[in-house]
Amino acid sequence: MTTLVRDTSSGSLTRDALAVLQPGFTGTTAPDWLLRRIGEGLMSVGLFGRNISTPGQLAALTARLRAERDDVLVAIDEEGGDVTRLEVHTGSSFPGNLALGAVDDTGLTRAVAAELGRRLAACGVDFNWAPSADVNSDPDNPVIGVRSFGADPELVARHTVAYVEGLQDAGVAACTKHFPGHGDTNVDSHLAMPRVDVDLDTLHARELVPFRAAIAAGSKSVMSAHILLPALDPDRPATLSPQILTGLLRQELGFEGLIVTDGMEMQAIASTYGIERGSVLAIAAGADALCVGGGLADEETVLRLRDALVDAVRTGELSEERLADAAARVRALVSWTQAHRARGAQAEPGAASEEGTAPGTGIGLVAARRALRVTGAREPFTGPAHVAAFTPVANIAVGDETPWGVGPELARLLPGTTTGAYASDTAVERVLRDAGERRIVAVVRDAHRHPWMAGALDALLAVRPDTAVVEMGVNQAPPRGAPHIATHGAARVCGVAAAEVLAGA
Repeated sequence: MTTLVRDTSSGSLTRDALAVLQPGFTGTTAPDWLLRRIGEGLMSVGLFGRNISTPGQLAALTARLRAERDDVLVAIDEEGGDVTRLEVHTGSSFPGNLALGAVDDTGLTRAVAAELGRRLAACGVDFNWAPSADVNSDPDNPVIGVRSFGADPELVARHTVAYVEGLQDAGVAACTKHFPGHGDTNVDSHLAMPRVDVDLDTLHARELVPFRAAIAAGSKSVMSAHILLPALDPDRPATLSPQILTGLLRQELGFEGLIVTDGMEMQAIASTYGIERGSVLAIAAGADALCVGGGLADEETVLRLRDALVDAVRTGELSEERLADAAARVRALVSWTQAHRARGAQAEPGAASEEGTAPGTGIGLVAARRALRVTGAREPFTGPAHVAAFTPVANIAVGDETPWGVGPELARLLPGTTTGAYASDTAVERVLRDAGERRIVAVVRDAHRHPWMAGALDALLAVRPDTAVVEMGVNQAPPRGAPHIATHGAARVCGVAAAEVLAGA
């Protein structure tokens, strides 16, 4: 059992309130306000794409944070695949979970997670808000999709375990998410409150299977979901529910590590409870750390949450013991990460952080190639092509900064290849005009979820049946195209692997 050491010195209440916050910030250097609050007791900092330009810059940033306080926990939302912060401007060198699940080789998943963890550790990052252990049982899910290993609970469980083991072997703490399971939702919790109406038997047989496995494998952290599950708690979402966080996760499943909330500024919480009230309720329910900063990233937010927690203790709404216990669990995780750094588990800052990105090298590209599923005619393109990227609106978790598709990679193999972006089923005439006599590659993302996209494909294939189709989302729609290539994700390496097939490389 983890031994939790509480801070009982003067000012411990304010320090404990700061210790449970995991805020973000803007810019690629640490602002003065953040360094000042670290000096006052803030123990965690969350990084996003806006904070990262190069591995060297990231290493310098984390070194500056630790110059202020050596035991700062540096967290990041780096799933690989579609959700990348390390490579937000180029696309990831690693395929995401669905691609790994499609291969179904746990050794490969472990190796990918270990290499990702090694790169994070080399840049001074020691806590990753990953992996997603959600069972994607609803193929129309707007926010999980390719972030899940798949729809089979046992498959998701074994790959979640492999991912946790690989990441933590590299000295980076894993955060298995989104408890108790965000896979059976048709609402994005960034925008509103999802509701999962299934019975307890279904939850235990499906949603909870990967989390039980992750806990048994020693996942250092679990992230809660902002979802309402009436079978467990008819009134409050998981993040704010004592029945779910304390009753189910702590007591029934026996999890002793750090419980982290999903972003408290997400609308499922912020628009219903407000972030201050929601944060107090989350800590009272059993959460130990509050993720805030994906959208709100300023000193005012940190101070508002700190003061809300302190005031809640003083008014009796939140027990001082519960807040102290939460802060002690943060410190316990910090001790684990410090021990790994002290043993020299990480490489020199920035070392080898850009390895494995050239064609033909790297475990990420190996995995992406193995994840491809090709049906139909496989006659390679022999000259320049035109890539028609049918582009849906990106969900907030993925963001719209990260490039995706096959155009640049195919142009490298077939010089003269062009790419156009199209966003409606009336764009087919423009596609044909842009393509001219060249063969067309239609690139889609979750075609089954977007009727306009399916309509555009139908119209295009009716006129140009030799069009190749590359599906870079969930491969749910019937395959069509000459050929049809399913990449199971839109990471850059998935685009490389698809381009290789198209060009016969």
